[in-house]
Amino acid sequence: MAELAHPLWWARDEAEVVTELQSGSETAFDAFIAQYHVPVFNLLLQMLGNEADAADASQEVFLKAFRGIGKFRRGSSLKTWLYRIAIRQALNQRRWFSRHRRNEWSLDGQNEDQSAALQIEELGPSPFDQLASHQTQQVVRRALAEVPQVFRSAVILRDLEGLSYEEVAEVLDVSVGTVKSRILRGRRALRIVLEMSVHKRTTESTQSSPGMTGEMAGGGE
Repeated sequence: MAELAHPLWWARDEAEVVTELQSGSETAFDAFIAQYHVPVFNLLLQMLGNEADAADASQEVFLKAFRGIGKFRRGSSLKTWLYRIAIRQALNQRRWFSRHRRNEWSLDGQNEDQSAALQIEELGPSPFDQLASHQTQQVVRRALAEVPQVFRSAVILRDLEGLSYEEVAEVLDVSVGTVKSRILRGRRALRIVLEMSVHKRTTESTQSSPGMTGEMAGGGE
């Protein structure tokens, strides 16, 4: 019965929801988690690329939301506020992983500033919009992990989570112009990664069947 009550509970004015959350209502927080657990988990999965890490990060996000709800600004969006916490958690977690990988393997991290040299294109359809098959979309998501973090967050929020430019700007705490620039650069970087991936697979496929070329060449005998 509690699960059935969540959609009806959430249909109320968000200001009322915030009031109950700030009052410490357990029912309110149960409904809050039920409403946003899947979206937050999916966002973190895209950011971190690992289900176990995303699950751990999700718990931290809702714990921080519980502790910080008292500071929530009236008039803001609960969704974008929660997504901002999730993005920061993912970034912190990735930085933690990066530091420990460097300590263990002495590897230099990729300099995200190099991505600033990418040329900005005109706004066009997202690479996700141009894909039909679910399998291909998964390939794109793996490629997305190679896009510099500063651009990846904007692309994920806009193209995978479906947020408006204004909502993405609120989540990332930057201007709409900056959001559009990051999305353009992120899409550009993603296309480059995908093109390299396709070229690599095509080359490997050609090299793995050398006999085919020989048979075709000798077919006239």
